[in-house]
Amino acid sequence: SELIRGFLLSGMPCPSSCPTGLLALMAPGLALMATFSLPSQAGDRRALPVEKPPGVKGRTLILLDVNTKSPVRIISENFLSLQLDPSIIHDGWLDFLSCAGLHRRCGVAAAWRRWDGQKAFSLLGAVSVPEPRGRFGSSLLVLQYEFDIVRSDIALDKQKGCKIAQHPDIMLELQREKAAQMHLVLLKEQFSNTYSNLTLTARSLDKLYNFADCSGLHLIFALNALRRNPNNSWNSSNALSLLKYSASKKYNISWELGNEPNNYRTLIGRSVNGSQLGKDYTQLRSLLQLIRTYSRAHLYGPNIGRPRKNVIAFLEGFMKVAGGTVDAVTWQHYYIDGRVAKVTDFLKTRLLDTLSDQIRKIQKVVNTYTPGKKIWLEGVGTTSAGGMNNLSDSYAAGFLWLNTLGLLASQGIDVVVRHSFLDHGHNHLVDQNFNPLPDYWLSLLYKRLIGPKVLAIHVAGLQRKPRPGRVIRDKLRIYAHCTSYHNHNYVRGSITLYIINLHRSRKKIKLAGTLRDKIVHQYLLQPYGKDGLHSKSVQLNGQPLAMVDDGTLPELKPRPLRAGRTLVIPPLTMSFYVVKNVNALACRYR
Repeated sequence: SELIRGFLLSGMPCPSSCPTGLLALMAPGLALMATFSLPSQAGDRRALPVEKPPGVKGRTLILLDVNTKSPVRIISENFLSLQLDPSIIHDGWLDFLSCAGLHRRCGVAAAWRRWDGQKAFSLLGAVSVPEPRGRFGSSLLVLQYEFDIVRSDIALDKQKGCKIAQHPDIMLELQREKAAQMHLVLLKEQFSNTYSNLTLTARSLDKLYNFADCSGLHLIFALNALRRNPNNSWNSSNALSLLKYSASKKYNISWELGNEPNNYRTLIGRSVNGSQLGKDYTQLRSLLQLIRTYSRAHLYGPNIGRPRKNVIAFLEGFMKVAGGTVDAVTWQHYYIDGRVAKVTDFLKTRLLDTLSDQIRKIQKVVNTYTPGKKIWLEGVGTTSAGGMNNLSDSYAAGFLWLNTLGLLASQGIDVVVRHSFLDHGHNHLVDQNFNPLPDYWLSLLYKRLIGPKVLAIHVAGLQRKPRPGRVIRDKLRIYAHCTSYHNHNYVRGSITLYIINLHRSRKKIKLAGTLRDKIVHQYLLQPYGKDGLHSKSVQLNGQPLAMVDDGTLPELKPRPLRAGRTLVIPPLTMSFYVVKNVNALACRYR
């Protein structure tokens, strides 16, 4: 079996009847979502809290300024990336990847795409399959599979051209019924931690790569690390066959080895420590150098789980041996158990802040052994266990997602891979009718408006003092970036703010300093319909967002605010504000 991961670097729109179109629409000119704004001041500080002190009535006016002289961080142009779950092979969606709608929706913006998950451990196939590249802007697609080589399929040629497939409605309806049945099977496997095998053929690999290539995505393929020799070293025979096959097709792929290796004892009854995995990565690098096509290919890892004490020890062992072998260090993070989550969980600032501690732990280890090495969060979702319907796919989940983007960018994480674009659970960006969900629209706006340069903010306003031993957590979170260079609606030197208001009252912000008396464009996202925070639909500046047709995204119109006007942030909302014509020195040049 081979594990395959995929990242998309494209745009973001996608039709409702075909997954491919969504990727394609996100792509054009949208390689913008690479950065996120930084909390107040510089360095690793969080966005400053804005709280009314006890006894103070009325609304507090918050003064906001941004340091426009130089960025505090510069993130990858491919900062926002997506994951495509390997379950699409199991449930049949693989054959529908080439339809127009999905390609379009993948065109959200620059991003990496990853294909990953626990199911990756048990995929069996004919040949390792590379990841498709999509039009989510500049992006990567990461796939993870495990399989045995089936020689009868190796002679199949890669699909030629980028033709859009048209599937009759009856076929799509039958596929949805099949996928719904498989969803129950996959959930049962996930909860029992036992996985059935899948066959990944050369034909499947070709479909995947063709999808990625036609969508403008770069593929990252995670090889199976579970195939072990009697002495517990990695058995690379299957991987070598995959490398040779992919090279014969001239597939442009980057590579990984394994997925959450700290959990192998649970999966195969045999543990692999960090030092051993480091040796395995060194072995893989040697294999890549033997194959001309991949002699300079990028290699990423070790893709560990949540950095608890034992996982940190695992990472230290890996970095000692292979820290110089990988091009970026990767890990995963899921906030809460999707089986027990409640909508109020997404409003808890303590939960939002758990990621900051993990970032610092990872950075401490990486900087000890390889200072300056890039770090990727290569798998993140609001909830684990596939998520929960009407919760992890609702408007409320966006608070965690947007704050994740802001924290990662402000603390210097180079790339984040969102789980998932389309899968069997409820953490995805589009549903199985290929309709965009709230986090899709949030990601699309991010890619279109946010550039890779992170700016420091300065906030002034009344703040209550914490009691001894207590911490005041931020319910108003503000991040700032240079506006994306790819957005031709705004001249270079403009600045984009994005704001999360977790208060149950509106907040007023007055722009000061270099931002004073500038025209502002507002992009306010609110839930649409009677379901409130549980809603799977959103409105932008009061207008519902929906696909115009299978291949056409709606126009995302801003609401212009007159120069000098106070920003009024409604309760429990997320919003973007482009401050035009600031002529910020930090933002004039790429």
